[in-house]
Amino acid sequence: MLPVDPLAVALVLLVAGIVASFVPLVPGGGLSMAGVSYYWYATGDPGILALLALLGLGALALVFDWLGGALAANAGGASLRTTAIAAVVTLPLLVVLGPLGLLVGVAGTVFALEYHRHGDVELGLRAAAYATVGVLASTAMQVLVTAAVLAGFLLVVFL
Repeated sequence: MLPVDPLAVALVLLVAGIVASFVPLVPGGGLSMAGVSYYWYATGDPGILALLALLGLGALALVFDWLGGALAANAGGASLRTTAIAAVVTLPLLVVLGPLGLLVGVAGTVFALEYHRHGDVELGLRAAAYATVGVLASTAMQVLVTAAVLAGFLLVVFL
């Protein structure tokens, strides 16, 4: 027998997954997947189809986490090179300024590099706006998806 109630551990991890979706660089979807997986390992529930569906949602949250901002920047006209450089530049700003550093780093870097690339303020602003909105939308989607994992888990366990 495991020393801690598997339901309690799963719920803590699932709620932590939702909270972590707001925190840059913390994989909320991964925590949600860990909660579901731990409960399944400890109890054998939920069934395989529900397990795969919940893990799939957790993986989708990870995709939003890892690719949301980059895909939005690309849709706004930013190059993959610009997106990669923005990710690297943003890391130290994230440490110093927290989530604000993420937004400032993404917007500022994408604008500066795209302006340098095209020599057009409007194109630089457009790419920076898309990237910034993409980062925010990515966070919102992560929260929604990790909350859906929690809701689905509760439905499967208690119904």
